[in-house]
Amino acid sequence: MSRFLFVVPPLTGHINPAVGVAAELTARGHRVAWACSDPALVTRLAGSTAGPVLACAGAPRGERPAELRGPEALKFLWEWYLLPLAEAMAPGVRAAVEEFRPDVVVADQQAFVGALVAERLGLPWATSATTSAEFTDPLAGLPKVAEWLRRRLAALREAVGDPAGTADPRFSPHLVLAFSTPELAGDAHDGVCWVGPSITSRPSGTGFPWEWLDPGRRTVLVTLGTANADAGGRFLDVCRNALRERADRVQTVIVDPGGTLPAPGDDKDVLIVPSVPQLALLERGVGAVVCHAGHNSVCEALWHGTPLVVAPIRDDQPVVAGQVVAAGAGVRVRFGRVTARQLGAAVDSVLDDPAHRAAADRIGTAFRAAGGASAAAARLDELARESR
Repeated sequence: MSRFLFVVPPLTGHINPAVGVAAELTARGHRVAWACSDPALVTRLAGSTAGPVLACAGAPRGERPAELRGPEALKFLWEWYLLPLAEAMAPGVRAAVEEFRPDVVVADQQAFVGALVAERLGLPWATSATTSAEFTDPLAGLPKVAEWLRRRLAALREAVGDPAGTADPRFSPHLVLAFSTPELAGDAHDGVCWVGPSITSRPSGTGFPWEWLDPGRRTVLVTLGTANADAGGRFLDVCRNALRERADRVQTVIVDPGGTLPAPGDDKDVLIVPSVPQLALLERGVGAVVCHAGHNSVCEALWHGTPLVVAPIRDDQPVVAGQVVAAGAGVRVRFGRVTARQLGAAVDSVLDDPAHRAAADRIGTAFRAAGGASAAAARLDELARESR
């Protein structure tokens, strides 16, 4: 039996992939614990079998202006959230390591303080890469921002890691688990273990009106994930208008957690809800997904062979959107400028062109063959045994 400590940020899209891996490790007889600044979120996503969740201090997520894009948005993310989060979590992560005494630390790429603490204490650590965008070096064209980040990470290492360490805390020299495959992410990268998405059952809640779905029409799911409620009002409205025009052959489910659209009454064509049991809905059968190109949303759709219309907003989303288009599994539109006519044409393309669905099926097959949570757990088990 080995002990694994998962260090995760309080972000749903980063916790969900780890949940399946942790469950696999537990099924293999290992012990698992978590370090997070939002223990309640981990418990809600992982369910009653999560294992102990050790609380860390957190950092407030700065109110990033909705119109912020590109390099400015990326720098804002690092300066106002990721680095303050690492600094705030450091004492709690160290306390969690000392209390739980793990054999291996599994650090999310955006909770890289887990890597630095493990480095300082001489523990092996693995990187949990819930998006493949970092493998493309998104700062390659921004040398000043890259140098600024290098200095900030060096200062953080001096404070909480091993000052003599040289490894980038976002890329473990021991094991990097990437929850994708080259069929989507493109060319393989040295030192990366491609395990495919960690798609496992999760608490789905109740209340979705399954009886509303019309088997005679294809369903289009529109979702912008859990972190874009502030930016999505106009886009969701465009989607509603474009897809209502296709109501003779399409039913639309729009996820609107921010309540930006007025919920219609008895509407047989467009359903507006604050959340959906996404995996269950995809399993039942969806004709297309319209989304922000968040990595988890994209991978969950492709796992089920569902083609996409992607409208990236910021962060890693333009990279992931580019991967979808390059793989032939979807069409890209401009989030801030797309018209109802353009959005409708993009949906028509992914619904009617069999090449998009064939590409989605091909990627889904590769995802399943990669092994997902089971493969990730096996590699972590191997790392723990090698490190004894």
